[in-house]
Parts: sequence; C-alpha cells; structure tokens
Amino acid sequence: MPTRRTFLQQSMMAGVALSLPSQIKAFAPKAEKVRIGMIGVGFRSHEHMGNFLQRDDVDIIAVADPQERSINEAMRVFKKYNRHEPVVYKNGNYGYRDLLKRNDIDAVVICSPWEWHIIQGIDALNAGKVVGIEVCGAVKLQDCWDIVNTSEKTKLPVMMMENVCYRRDVMAVLNMVRQGMFGELIHGQGGYEHDLRGVLFNDGVTAYNSGVEFGPKAYSEAQWRTNHYVNRNGELYPTHGLGPVATMMDINRGNRMTKLSSVASKTRGLHKYIVEHPKGGSSHPNAKVKFRQGDVVNTQIQCANGETILLTHDTSLQRPYNLGFRVQGTEGLWQDFSEGELNQGWIYMEKKMNKQDKWDNTEKWLTENDHPLWQKYGKQAEGAGHGGMDFFVDHAFIECVKRKTSFPLDVYDLASWYAITPLSEKSIAEGGQLQSIPDFTRGKWKTRKPIFAFGDDY
Repeated sequence: MPTRRTFLQQSMMAGVALSLPSQIKAFAPKAEKVRIGMIGVGFRSHEHMGNFLQRDDVDIIAVADPQERSINEAMRVFKKYNRHEPVVYKNGNYGYRDLLKRNDIDAVVICSPWEWHIIQGIDALNAGKVVGIEVCGAVKLQDCWDIVNTSEKTKLPVMMMENVCYRRDVMAVLNMVRQGMFGELIHGQGGYEHDLRGVLFNDGVTAYNSGVEFGPKAYSEAQWRTNHYVNRNGELYPTHGLGPVATMMDINRGNRMTKLSSVASKTRGLHKYIVEHPKGGSSHPNAKVKFRQGDVVNTQIQCANGETILLTHDTSLQRPYNLGFRVQGTEGLWQDFSEGELNQGWIYMEKKMNKQDKWDNTEKWLTENDHPLWQKYGKQAEGAGHGGMDFFVDHAFIECVKRKTSFPLDVYDLASWYAITPLSEKSIAEGGQLQSIPDFTRGKWKTRKPIFAFGDDY
C-alpha cells in the first residue's frame, strides 16, 4: 500500500483534468488535514500562519528559523489562535533540513530571505514535500532552471505565493479582460513603487522600521534585504507588478515573455535617507556605503503574441505606495493608483462610455465586474493581510494540496517571473542590451491552458 505522502507525490501533478468538487470543504471539522512545515518565520510568515491556523483542515506541524527572536514572535501567533505549538528547528541556517526529514509533513511554505528561496525549495522537493514559495527575484538565472528541473524530476509541484494576483481590483479587471471588454490586449504595466527606506534600515530596538542600520546590527528584513541594494542593480522585486499582468496575458499558457531590456537611474535616495535621519548623519558609518541599486529601474518586456509589458522598481525615494498597474487593449484602458480598492483608479472605454477623451472612475465598472471569487469569499477574506488577498493565495495553496490538483501559479510561473531579476541586472550592466528570456516550459506554453482563477474556489 502506498503511503499518504507517496500518493500525494504521484497525484499532485495530475492537473486540472481531475474532477473537482463544486463545494469547498475547507472549514468542515472532519475535512482531511494538510500538514504544513514553515521555513522562515519572520514577519511575512505571520500572515500565512494566521490564515492556516484559522482553518480546521490545516495543522502546522513544525517551523524552522535560525533566529530565536523570530521563533518567539511566531509562537505568539499560535497562542493568539489557541493552537498547539509546533516542533521548532533553530539549529543554524540549515536546521530546516531536519524539518524536511519528518514524514508527517505534506507541504512546506518558504518565507525566508530571498537568497534562500531556491535552495530551500529544491531541498524540500528532494525531501518529498510539496512547496509554496514567497515572492522575490532569483539571484542567478540558473536557479530558475534548477527548481524547474527538480520539480519535473520529483514530480512534485511548486506554488508561487504571489498575493497581488488576488487583489480585488486586479481580479475585477482580469474578469473584464476575460469577458473581452478590453478587446485584444496590447500593453500592460506594473511595478513595485513603495517607499521601503524604513524597511531597509532599522535598529530593532525602539520600533520596527526605525533607524539607519542594516546588516548584522539591524532587525528583520534590514538584516539581509538592504545588502541586495548594496551589491546589485536591477529589477529586484518583479512579481507584484508582473504577476497580475501575466495572468491577464496568459503568460506560460498560450503566450510567453521572450525578451527584456532594463535601464536604471542614478542612486541617491538611500544615502540621502541616512544623512538626513536623526539617527544617522553625514558622519555615520553607513553614510559611506556605496549603493549600486538605481533609485528607479524600468524594464521593458516583449511577448510572443506581440504584447509589451513595462515594470518599474521604485523603492528608495519618498513616495506613497502604488503598484502602477495599467492594462490597455484595443477597446479599453485601466490605470490604477490605489491599494486595491474598487473605487480608485481610472478607466476609459470609448465605445461603451459614449464619450471622447474623458476618464471614468472605476467604481461602477469594477463593482459590476467583481470577480466571482471575491463575490464568494470576500466576507471570509475580511481581516486577512494585504486587504484580504493573502486569504486567497493561502486558500488556493491548501485547496490544491487537498485536491491533489495543479497550482494556479506554478513552478514555470515562478521561474519565468524570478528570471526577470538576473536578466535585468545583466541588461543594465550592458547598457540596456536586450536579453532573451528562457522558455522554462520547453515549448509546453503553446498548449497549456489558462487555469488561474477560472474555477469556483481558486
């Protein structure tokens, strides 16, 4: 008789051909439980843990993190939801490998620093675990091939945990795109336009997001994220802006990205922040650090079906938060300046609006075309992180593991989206030269069908 884990391994790659139940059983007390291991339990993991711990069909069996402080903060999440504490692995950077040896874990969710995502994901696949990986960009292009090859070899799936694909306004626009309201898509834009100076520098003493320290003296993301700005220059965080546009353009499922070119501005914002901060100043040691990362990076992408995509990375200057979405087709145009609300942004549809050269507010359009998933689960998503979209990405992950069906955002999406980072670095270093984007599906994109948010449940 095959073990439960063997059955998961053999059946998870079966795909959407499986017959799916029409009604979800996620919160039924007798539902089959998904047994989770968490690798990396800093602040980002808390949202995932909270969503999982509220479900009757999930047990978090074990967690791994080398930092005592992160472990202690994670245990408070378990206490908040009155759930039993997991087994803890905290013996150095590779202590997570002891977690992976357990035979009572079905899947792992990786929320560690960027440079660990692929390493830990491959280790988890080789240990027989289904994998969910938080977002970033790859350190090396070969990393993307390595995780694709490992997933194919082990026949175990990987989910890209990109929550912005589930943002309410984004999904309403996706719904409109699929109804043909935008006509034939021509161009898309998105980015990460977010003042991260307080995240990149903090001392972790008085409050999170306070100070000018980074590296070993700092706290949380400033311990590792800021070093990427010191040593790299590229589109460091592509998936928030790219993911929603990619689902609308059927990337890796009838379409694919073929080439990119990136350029970077000069670097001023982080040095200015250190010099002007009350805890910094021109004599502070970090005022002497030379940052490589350009304050604004723009990446142009070409697609096989003729569309273009523009990504913008803008995190080192003063600015309000915005992901800068734009979806433009032969029949309509949507531009966003909000954090996911249905009543912000602008829309223009010449024929349907029966007027020329005037924007219309999006509220009527997006409310009338609210995606069925949000209509069904909007109430359950209230209070979940990032305006509710964290509920949907975690819900999709658990339901796909339970039903042993394909992830809506899979290893090919992860590889192609992650690849933007090292390719953009190479392009910038070469003065904006075009770079070819590999076909990680090895031609399967031509026949793979879109599945993201087509079903009743995810």
